[in-house]
Amino acid sequence: MNLLRLSWKNLTFKPLSTLLSIVLFALGVGLVSLLFLLQKQVEDNFEKSLAGIDLVIGAKGSPLQLILSSMYHLDAPTGNISIEEIRPFLNPKHPLIETSIPLSLGDSYRTFRVVGTSTDILDFYDVSLASGKVWSQNFEVVIGNTVAQKLSLKLGSTFSSSHGFLEDENLGHDHTDFKVVGILASSGTVLDQLILTTNQSYWLTHEHDAANEEAAPQEDHADHDHDDHDHAHDHEAVPVTLPSLLEEPGEKEITSLLIKFKGRNFQALNMQRSINENTDLQAATPAIEINRLYSLMDTGEKALRILAFVIIFVSGLSIFISLFASLKERQYELALLRVMGGTRATLFTLIILEGLLLASLGCLFGLLLSHGGMQVFAGTLEKAYGYTFSGWTFLPQEWYLVGGSLLLGLVAAILPAIKASKTDISETLLKG
Repeated sequence: MNLLRLSWKNLTFKPLSTLLSIVLFALGVGLVSLLFLLQKQVEDNFEKSLAGIDLVIGAKGSPLQLILSSMYHLDAPTGNISIEEIRPFLNPKHPLIETSIPLSLGDSYRTFRVVGTSTDILDFYDVSLASGKVWSQNFEVVIGNTVAQKLSLKLGSTFSSSHGFLEDENLGHDHTDFKVVGILASSGTVLDQLILTTNQSYWLTHEHDAANEEAAPQEDHADHDHDDHDHAHDHEAVPVTLPSLLEEPGEKEITSLLIKFKGRNFQALNMQRSINENTDLQAATPAIEINRLYSLMDTGEKALRILAFVIIFVSGLSIFISLFASLKERQYELALLRVMGGTRATLFTLIILEGLLLASLGCLFGLLLSHGGMQVFAGTLEKAYGYTFSGWTFLPQEWYLVGGSLLLGLVAAILPAIKASKTDISETLLKG
């Protein structure tokens, strides 16, 4: 007697009831699994981009916005800060600061952000070049691996940037002519999504815009040859060794500064408060702000998780009701099984198998739903957040989800199974 086959035939005898139980179970399991996948991949992406950064310094505003814009490039900057204001933090002999990385933000190319910075940022994120070289002069760029793939850029490719982070032809810097000299190896960090160049390139781009705006109303225009000379930005005249920002005029501006301390002593830990209280700058600690972001996200996630577990509980109740209600109709069948040699344990096992089958199918379809859905929306998530998402990842937590599903199926089937095992053969057969 094949009990598993018999259990399956019993379930398919009432397809609508069986389907309802499986769909409810799949929705609950799928939602929980999807939340696990999203939480894990978001946290992993954020952790990779922390890069050991201890402090971010920028303009006054929201500290979370400063972190999201400067480290994760997911928000607009809080404003600009002058070289004069941050000169002390750029000093290589600073007693507390090991490395400081300047960032100039605000431009993009086809929605990928162009970041003016120093070559130290590659060591910060421990990223190497896949091909080419690091920029050595203005208007040379190193692009992230994702940028190269999505935009089909290669070594030697040239392009013009746009003001802002949206693709808008009206905001283009048509006079700029950036050249790709290096492509980064894939790292899983935010650098995969960025176009890196010098801070000076940023200044030259926007100074040219300002000069054009001032010259536009004038009737006495320069001749054509002079226009061509301006358009070229004197690229050939730019020295190979770029000056340090410490040598630049104090009125020049950048967006923010990424700081890594030499050690985490009292003075270093007190630097954030000192900057916020005694200067016009703002300092934010990445770990604190990201934990704050997680706590904001956690409220909605908990609500969805509670909803998912309620759905799973209701599906378990549905399995119980379905099995219990079917016993009255199946009494004659169960009695015949006893006559054919089945024991009370046989009937008990039969009903338990039916509960486990329903739970197993619900769990299987739920996992397929969550992983398939994650893969389908991975492109949309990547476009929105700039990070890679995948549905083809199975998490250890999901094994607990599978175990919990089977346990729920078992519990839901126990009472019906006990009742089935107590079926009175003679009385049931007499009733016919």
